[in-house]
Amino acid sequence: MKTITRLSFGLSLALLASCATPEQEEARLDLTPVTYAMLDGWSAETPGSLLPELRTECQRITRLPPETHLGGAQGTIPNGSLAGDWSGACTALQSVGSEPGEARRYFETWFAPYLVANDGLITGYYEPQIYASAQKGGEFQTPLYGQPADLVRTKDTAGDWVTGRWENDKFVPYYSRAEIDRGALEGRGLEIAWLRSPEDLFFLQIQGAGRLVMTDGSVRRVGFAAKNGEPYVPIGRVLVSQGQMAAQDVSLATLRAWLAAHPDRAQSVMEQNPNYVFFRRIDTVPLDRGAPGSMGIPLTPGRSVAVDRSVLPLGVPLWIDTHLPQANGAEGHWTHLVFAQDVGSDIKGVGRADLFTGWGTEAEALAGKLRSRGRMVVLLPHPPA
Repeated sequence: MKTITRLSFGLSLALLASCATPEQEEARLDLTPVTYAMLDGWSAETPGSLLPELRTECQRITRLPPETHLGGAQGTIPNGSLAGDWSGACTALQSVGSEPGEARRYFETWFAPYLVANDGLITGYYEPQIYASAQKGGEFQTPLYGQPADLVRTKDTAGDWVTGRWENDKFVPYYSRAEIDRGALEGRGLEIAWLRSPEDLFFLQIQGAGRLVMTDGSVRRVGFAAKNGEPYVPIGRVLVSQGQMAAQDVSLATLRAWLAAHPDRAQSVMEQNPNYVFFRRIDTVPLDRGAPGSMGIPLTPGRSVAVDRSVLPLGVPLWIDTHLPQANGAEGHWTHLVFAQDVGSDIKGVGRADLFTGWGTEAEALAGKLRSRGRMVVLLPHPPA
């Protein structure tokens, strides 16, 4: 989770296990036209409640140059990968009321459904709430850093984007997680806040955004600002390779439990992931909304998902048919229309979606348990007349 310039960095926690295979990640997108009658649960959906979400997207998309690429590999998306492709659907949306029948007719008229995958993988991510202090002291000893001034993103001689820093007129990789843990950034005044543990910082970086519950009772939101350019390595994969847990047992709860039970090894395991995320204060989005995703739009619990932008364009509606964990331990059938509004560093391949579950204890529990197979259908806007 992940363009550098985006406002939020919704990394998938569930993919810490990294159970997606290389074959899944490299699979070619093969869209199959379907009908709305083939979407199990479509008649029970409430399209009228989703119009404000789509109007917000249209406001963003229609302000972009028509040739702006929203995502999807060239030649694989019939329509909707360019901002200009949305002009017809967004113009028609202006005259649609919230009456359920009218909203349903709008979607069925202006969006064509295509089957993406009958066996997609749905995981979850959330906005954590973490205790923090404005000053270092007591149990608050772990710094939450803002973006360093010497962190540079530029293009190399091959024209590829790279991240690093200048040292003696030579461009070198930026400090790794281990180097930062050992004090590479101390004394620069980069601290946004101080957290209670390196584990709190680590999981906040995995999610890419969160809420800081300060010692004075106030709540501050922080979001993704930049990353150090090092590769993302799931620590679930590390622990599985070391024989510390089975792949099917990897979850938020089991990872936290393992780190807590092995304080002498926790830091070295976390440092196996050299990727390091820097944050910034976000004071413009009300706390009753989610953090902004890659489109700059506040995420909506249960309606926003992160996708692989190389596979699907940002902004497109998706019909997800899957099962979600329930509080009683069972799984419930879940079919809803969601919007591709975010990306994630470990959200790769056809049929991958990371559902934003919200914030708080219940959202954390759901995101940590959610790992379900399901059907994914993308709704692509019809071209303007």
